[in-house]
Amino acid sequence: MTTTSHTTETRHRVVVRFAGDSGDGMQLAGARFTDASAVFGNDLATLPNFPAEIRAPAGTLPGVSSFQVQIADSDILTPGDRPDVLVAMNPAALKSNLQDVPESGTIIINTDAFEARNLEKAGYEANPLEDGSLDKYKVLRVGMEELTKEAVKDSGVRGRATLRSKNLLAVGIVAWMFDRPLEPTIEWITEKFASLPEVAAANVSALKAGYHYGETTEIFSHTYEVPPAQMTPGVYTNVTGNQTLAWGLIAGAQQAKLPLLYASYPITPASDILHELARHRNFGVRTFQAEDEIAAVGVALGASFAGHLGITGTSGPGVALKSETISLALITELPMVIVDVQRGGPSTGLPTKTEQSDLLMSIYGRHGEAPMPVVAASTPADAFDTAIEAIRLAIKYMTPVILLSDGYIATSAEPWRLPDLSQLPDISTTFQVDPNHGDEYWPYIREEKTLARPWAVPGTAGLEHRVGGLEKQDGTGNVSYDPLNHEKMTILREDKIKGIAEDIPDLIVDSDDDATTLVLGWGSTYASIVAGVRRVRANGHKVAQAHLRHVNPFPKNLESVVRSYDTVLVPELNRGQLSRLLRERYLIDVKSLTKVQGKPFMAAEVEQALMESLS
Repeated sequence: MTTTSHTTETRHRVVVRFAGDSGDGMQLAGARFTDASAVFGNDLATLPNFPAEIRAPAGTLPGVSSFQVQIADSDILTPGDRPDVLVAMNPAALKSNLQDVPESGTIIINTDAFEARNLEKAGYEANPLEDGSLDKYKVLRVGMEELTKEAVKDSGVRGRATLRSKNLLAVGIVAWMFDRPLEPTIEWITEKFASLPEVAAANVSALKAGYHYGETTEIFSHTYEVPPAQMTPGVYTNVTGNQTLAWGLIAGAQQAKLPLLYASYPITPASDILHELARHRNFGVRTFQAEDEIAAVGVALGASFAGHLGITGTSGPGVALKSETISLALITELPMVIVDVQRGGPSTGLPTKTEQSDLLMSIYGRHGEAPMPVVAASTPADAFDTAIEAIRLAIKYMTPVILLSDGYIATSAEPWRLPDLSQLPDISTTFQVDPNHGDEYWPYIREEKTLARPWAVPGTAGLEHRVGGLEKQDGTGNVSYDPLNHEKMTILREDKIKGIAEDIPDLIVDSDDDATTLVLGWGSTYASIVAGVRRVRANGHKVAQAHLRHVNPFPKNLESVVRSYDTVLVPELNRGQLSRLLRERYLIDVKSLTKVQGKPFMAAEVEQALMESLS
């Protein structure tokens, strides 16, 4: 190969998707390219996409794994609708993702994988590299497996292990195309494989080989430049939602001045919260991996009873199993946070795919009259603040709180400006230490404004009291079967949760003058909604947009907001659960935009629905 001259095209934003078999390391490849772009200074957003099968057959469509990232020189919110560049490591990856590539888009193909057996497993009757079906795309053919073998031959790695570095070769090629620095990836490799020097050497060699291949081969003569973004000054780090949620729980515990105990049973896509919290024992964090979901929530509630901050995390199936103990937390009126990282359901459903279908379960999914606060994170960065808010409500109102995230927020990444810790709210509480009714302690004497009962640590002299699932007598906390007392306690618990509406901010509406259509969302639809609204406004249309963090109770001005617009469009990754709540509570019609494909909305889908509504 000889060095060739090349042209460079400046782009404001580019979407790149790495796709291959689940064993090809596509998540790692995408993450390394993302980190290099973050170091370069681009704004970015990512979309990992994992197979639902734990061990899907290699080379088949169900086994395809992908990682999409949008990099830009300005503020962006979504990982992009369609990839400008697709890296396809095998026929199945090409077939699964080709429909998303626009005409004239670039496809980098690992030609070594396009042999008869792989083509058959992917369902191809003819080789797409030869039948003309790719003529409308810019196809760059690279024999990645042979290049990788040649690159790592002196590293000490032998046998089949020589091909494990081909994902890093692909990263090197794309790094050349977009002028990404190699140093962040080399530093990561060196640290990751410090105990396996031959593996580190192989990966570095493959990375550099890919980059130099781009430099020296004629097919990569056209490269792209995406300048750094102008972002608010500060210290930034690249984060996923599970990371920031874990950090928010730690920060909330610190601001509450309480030790944190997180009890969990491993479940996709919530497990990384447990993994992240386990790294931070220096903050007084205790983690407990229980034998099942019921044990995990029981341990968390026990921690709350003992005066700690009890938190448990799971996904939808786990919330169902935890429901009886969550009801116990509610009737005993103890603070606890239940993190639900939603995924496709019902039952095992789509374990690695995103959905927002647990909203109604979070609000209604317990036996008896059992109202609870529910808050929802909207982005990976927002998960930090939402976790602190969930802790604040739990402690102040002595109640379990459900915090909703989902698979998209949990695994996607974005740059996050580290907060000024001195500006975090003081949410500390005080424990009851003296009798509060003459010489006696009554555990259900309530604070007048919040209706919260006192929190007494077991073992405090003179404050012995009974806890359990049987109905409590108002004030004394003694077991009571009196019908009127049960009704009174039911209404008191209900009024306590309703009163939280006075303690949360009004819903903020971003509205053009004379707008008649409102787009209202909650949770992870935020990015696609805002991006879709921006597109509609850029076309000269007027529209309003608002997003809910508190979904139970609603902000007190929500009714007046939704009644201010002729049309309310509610995009949700479910079959219209928030829409149902709005119709039920305010007796207004809303237009529901739903999607249950295990994928987040694209901005184009929101844009199209808005344009249809406006027309």
